[in-house]
Amino acid sequence: MRAVRRANATENFSWIGSDGWSARNLVSDGNEVEVEGTLSVQPQANPVRGFEEYFLSLTVENNKRNPWFAEFWEAHFQCHYPNSSRTPYNQNFPGTCTGQETLTKENMAFEGQLQFVSDAVMAFAHALRDMHRDVCHGRHGLCDAMKPTKGTELLRYLRKVEFEGLSGDNFRFDPQGDGPARYNIIHFKQVSQGVFRWVRVGEYWEGELRLNMSEIQFKLGHPQPPESVCSLECELGQAKKYLEGESCCWHCFNCTQYQIRHPTDETQCQLCPQGTVPDQRHTKCEPIPEEYLRADSGWAIGAMAFSATGIVVTALVAGVFLRHHDTPVVRASGRELSYILLLGIFLCYAMTFVLVLKPSDIVCGLQRFGAGFSFTVVYAALLTKTNRISRIFNAGKRTAKRPSFISPRSQLIICSGLTGFQVLINAVWMVVSPPSAVHHYPTRDDNLLVCSSSVNASYMISFSYPIVLIVICTLYAVLTRKIPEAFNESKYIGFTMYTTCVIWLAFVPIYFSTANNIAIRITSMSVTISMSATVTVACLFTPKLYIILVRPERNVRQSMMPVRYSAVRGPRHQSISGPTGVTSSVVGAGNLLGVLPPNHGMESGSHSDAGHSTNAANNHSSTSKQLTTRGTQTLNCVNNAEKHVTINNTTHTMGNGPVSNNSQPNSPTKSADQCKSDLTL
Repeated sequence: MRAVRRANATENFSWIGSDGWSARNLVSDGNEVEVEGTLSVQPQANPVRGFEEYFLSLTVENNKRNPWFAEFWEAHFQCHYPNSSRTPYNQNFPGTCTGQETLTKENMAFEGQLQFVSDAVMAFAHALRDMHRDVCHGRHGLCDAMKPTKGTELLRYLRKVEFEGLSGDNFRFDPQGDGPARYNIIHFKQVSQGVFRWVRVGEYWEGELRLNMSEIQFKLGHPQPPESVCSLECELGQAKKYLEGESCCWHCFNCTQYQIRHPTDETQCQLCPQGTVPDQRHTKCEPIPEEYLRADSGWAIGAMAFSATGIVVTALVAGVFLRHHDTPVVRASGRELSYILLLGIFLCYAMTFVLVLKPSDIVCGLQRFGAGFSFTVVYAALLTKTNRISRIFNAGKRTAKRPSFISPRSQLIICSGLTGFQVLINAVWMVVSPPSAVHHYPTRDDNLLVCSSSVNASYMISFSYPIVLIVICTLYAVLTRKIPEAFNESKYIGFTMYTTCVIWLAFVPIYFSTANNIAIRITSMSVTISMSATVTVACLFTPKLYIILVRPERNVRQSMMPVRYSAVRGPRHQSISGPTGVTSSVVGAGNLLGVLPPNHGMESGSHSDAGHSTNAANNHSSTSKQLTTRGTQTLNCVNNAEKHVTINNTTHTMGNGPVSNNSQPNSPTKSADQCKSDLTL
């Protein structure tokens, strides 16, 4: 303690004393400040009954059997006892003992551990008694079997003793050979300023610790226990790294942003699973809220408003076409394919409402199937149209025979076949990789609820076939760009395909660059689909609606045949030489498909009867047509574009003027019935 005082380290130590201290004044006297706060254990002992009275009655005269009692008497009363030997301890005592001194409770302090001396003596006494009874069989005194007494035999009897001691406590040895573990927990504290005292604050009774923490005070006014100066306990979110060779000293290190301290191993940090992040205290992992495009968000509302407008416009267009079903403009546009086209446009707009739904297995299946199917319906119909136009005009350059598969039924079968291939692709895809809603974690802070096909961009499987149709349609639009301008639907189809390609070329980089923003990705996809449908409506149906609603006077068969293409002119003559040497004239190319009513008659003959003529009644009140045949007649008609081939030695009137031409006498011929069949498809 003096060394602690010299080092000025009094407050750096808190002492734990063994039972050797046992509240001895030898430890604390003069060292109160250094010893303050000490905890010590003291063997628990009760007073030995009768010992205090016995000891206070002793004197030097009646205790001759104890040769050291006289020295105790001299030291206790500070006097020299008569006839006692001179020693270094009593030679300086001032007086001589009279023998009348007495021991009292006031001038005596008894050792508190006398019980253990008493119990030790009585344990040997009981062991010797039990051994004598078993070995000597009741004989008085030591028998030959106990001369000498064997220590191992005595130890065996000593372990088995059990008795009530002079203090009233039961005594026995435990299996390890130790006496009863009974201790008082004592505490050296400053009860008031400058006043120190040993205080009992608890006990340890045969394995059970009882401690009164409210009585423990390590420093006056500071009841909290001292902290270890080696290593403080790590804070929340920190793990321990023990110093090499040490078990009580460590360094604390912080777990990383996405780690928590391991729940069972305080020396390790544990990474939170995907979709979770540590709480603020880094003690547990908490799930990240799901993120998906909600129908009440601004992105979704904007996309749905755009699509809803498109659905209304599509419904109005379909209503106009149904009301004017038998007019020349509607017939010329190919009614069946137009209705299929409107159905595909409606599906494109409707896909927006599927895309903004909360992802689930069923919703993901609808998205996967509908996204590609709606496009396929649109572009299968457009491809069927452009292919038909191209085949008609190309065939007219080679032969007078009508191309195959240009009837409405054939066109519907072709369109259905193109659409069915997309259905087959989707069916195989769903069997191989069933649609499902999954959680996607592009970053540690994201928890996106998306469809599995959007994670790995396998949506492109659904779009791959429509993209092929778009490319082919665009090629056909380029190939048919020189068709006579009166056949203006080919031009509008071209505009549609060029604009669609631009839209999708802009969409692809946006889609792949917004993988972390689910709202922008889905909105961009839905808007792109709706814009493609809008372009189709605007380019293909607006011109027809203009004629039907604004210029109804042009919705007649003659208006489908502009003046400059109505006849083969004399001075304004335009000739086309086919592979057979036939010189032909292009007449009425613009949107003429299907404008002739079913009862329109047209007769022709190969004789020279000048008075023969044919009259046809037009359902749209068109002007009468007269045809006078004076020689051999050759007529070449191609579907969707009335291509009038020169007629040898014939003069006839059709529309705005006479038609006359000289051609080879052996030109290929086509009957009037065949011409009527091509024109009325």
